[in-house]
Amino acid sequence: MALTAERKLSKVVIDLMRNPLFADMSGIFMMGTKQVSDTVPTAHTNGRDEVYGREFIDALSIQEVAFVVVHESFHKMYRHLTTWKKLWDEDPRLANMACDYVINLEIVTRDPNRTVVSMPQKDGKPVGLIDRRFAGMNTKQVFDMLKQEQEEGDGGGGGGDGEGIDQHDWEGANDLTKEEKEELVKQVDQAIRQGMIAAQKMHGKGAGGMSRELTDILEPKVDWREQLREFVNATCAGRDYSSWRKPSRRFLSSDIIMPSLTGERVGNIIIGCDTSGSITNEDHARNLSETDAILSVVTPDKLHIIYWDHTVAAHEIYDDSTRGSFRTSTKPMGGGGTNPDAMEAYLKQHDIKADCIIMFTDGYVPNWGSDWNGAPILWVITGGGRMTASTGKTIHID
Repeated sequence: MALTAERKLSKVVIDLMRNPLFADMSGIFMMGTKQVSDTVPTAHTNGRDEVYGREFIDALSIQEVAFVVVHESFHKMYRHLTTWKKLWDEDPRLANMACDYVINLEIVTRDPNRTVVSMPQKDGKPVGLIDRRFAGMNTKQVFDMLKQEQEEGDGGGGGGDGEGIDQHDWEGANDLTKEEKEELVKQVDQAIRQGMIAAQKMHGKGAGGMSRELTDILEPKVDWREQLREFVNATCAGRDYSSWRKPSRRFLSSDIIMPSLTGERVGNIIIGCDTSGSITNEDHARNLSETDAILSVVTPDKLHIIYWDHTVAAHEIYDDSTRGSFRTSTKPMGGGGTNPDAMEAYLKQHDIKADCIIMFTDGYVPNWGSDWNGAPILWVITGGGRMTASTGKTIHID
């Protein structure tokens, strides 16, 4: 007697949790609800709950159902529907495709012999999107490549039917309340840790194979604002000292003699703002707000705000008389590709020296530059990207 869709789904989940290939996902498999629907054509998740179409599940083999379950679970584990919402807003179809390309390669890499999971097929061809040229890429990188190919008139390559094996419930994820979203982050984090413990027990302590993305997700959260201030304070502050040998000119006109600040002055602070197409107005507002906070720690002779994408789009300089109004007078410019090399070359070309450089970016860059004209540099990575710069120091804004 054939298994009902509900029984087939339940069996698959239990088998996956017991299998060493997917034991690290056991916590994710148990998270949220799983429903079978008579109206859903394939499957989807809102990042917490999963829904599977009855006819869809009935038509698949056990291994194919297992593939779909793992696929939905990866969407949940990697928080795709919240992390990459901006991509969906930009182009829903390409965002869906990019997420699926990343996930399907991960699944196939884990079980290349299809002993546990097998991508659903139609007429002998894989239904899901698969393309090995995207190996090692994250969703944003795949999205950018697909978008470039679309603009050039090439719809993109790869196996599969071009639409994927499931739908993505971006609206459902967005409809979750703020409290539900915050709780979901905790649930995913806990589920991943539970899975890692289960995998260690199954493989033996120290046995590995944990993905880099899992490691990034589970990095201890830090107070990035405090890190930002510590960098500025350690790099620039405390360099001035007062001396009575040379009275301060600021107070002489009032017949008041006060010491002047001498020693190694804080000269230039450079704020480099990524203005490539993936940066939002919200990102700009936050970057300017943090720049304002930096000025509460140190007072540079000059504040340089440089907007860059694939080239330097604007360079603004503020001094004592204008620094206080930079937030209302600044004019972000850009919107193209991303290449910090352009800014590094610009600093060298104009011989701009700095006590420190702070670069705000989403981190999707082809390189990180090299010596930056000898200045210490801090990369502030925004938008969920978990990459680490090869130069200077890196902090992340979640």
